[in-house]
Amino acid sequence: MIAAWPRPLGTRVLIILLCAGLFGVGVLGVIRYVSTYWLYRGFPPPALAGSVVVRQHGVVRRVPVTPVSVRQITISSRALGGYADPVEVVLPPGYSSHPDRRYPVLYLLEGTPGYPSNFLTVGQLGAVESELVAAGRMQPMILVMPAGGRSFFADEEWVNGVEPGNAWETFVASDLVKTIDARYRTIPTAASRGLGGLSEGGYGALNIGLHHPGEFRLLESWSGYTQAFAYIGVFDHDQQLMRYNSPADTISAVAGQLRADGTYIWFYTGALDTLKAQNVAFDAQLGALGIPHHFFVWPGTHNWGMWRALAPEALIIASEHLRDG
Repeated sequence: MIAAWPRPLGTRVLIILLCAGLFGVGVLGVIRYVSTYWLYRGFPPPALAGSVVVRQHGVVRRVPVTPVSVRQITISSRALGGYADPVEVVLPPGYSSHPDRRYPVLYLLEGTPGYPSNFLTVGQLGAVESELVAAGRMQPMILVMPAGGRSFFADEEWVNGVEPGNAWETFVASDLVKTIDARYRTIPTAASRGLGGLSEGGYGALNIGLHHPGEFRLLESWSGYTQAFAYIGVFDHDQQLMRYNSPADTISAVAGQLRADGTYIWFYTGALDTLKAQNVAFDAQLGALGIPHHFFVWPGTHNWGMWRALAPEALIIASEHLRDG
């Protein structure tokens, strides 16, 4: 038997360092992959086209795409006990080059868990608006996306909860709107203001909109719901508070004002969504009350695949129902 030749100490150290380096690179690769996946939820990052094809009166031409600009701000709110909520603001194409123009605003509420930036990274709304405006399919508008919680997993339901400093409804309907109107060139009227959201945010949009009729001309719910969930930290078993925060229970009381104001409700759900029944029932309620609306069921479930696919239509609907200029 031939004995193994002992490796020099330097060689063994080199091998150990090489293995450690490869392991480190592997770990960093996994971390980078996971963070990228979480940022874009498995979808390709938003890609802005340099130009779009426009067909008008039989003439086909290419039109350059002007990108939106994004601002990250914080808004301190008395309703939140002085807490400064992070807010994403999307300024439309041409905002800086048309200093005398004012714009309608669409406020969008995220679900939990999630960040307001998900509307831009996963939902690619910035790229979508840029291309739709260039193609002449929507008017330019300001998009505003608050965080709605003090942490990534905080579930506040966008309501005025039982805990002090958690008046998220008041924050959105008052502090947020007033601050955006003061800082940016908005059209500060209900006719030019919309409120929408996805999942929990869709519920929040309906709930806040019904509690403040006359403030938002358009309400959009992307896979939202119409009955409050019994979250103890939000409602503390208060059945009356839960009914007050259930759009299905409050819609009848404000139906007359919604009709008089011309409020339009646009909402959808996935065919496989467990919340489908609530949305179907709400559609029937709106029809019986004569409230202008459109509801549809999309092949899919409760995820970004559907929300991303329908993002262009959501912006076009907002453009059609919010007054410009």
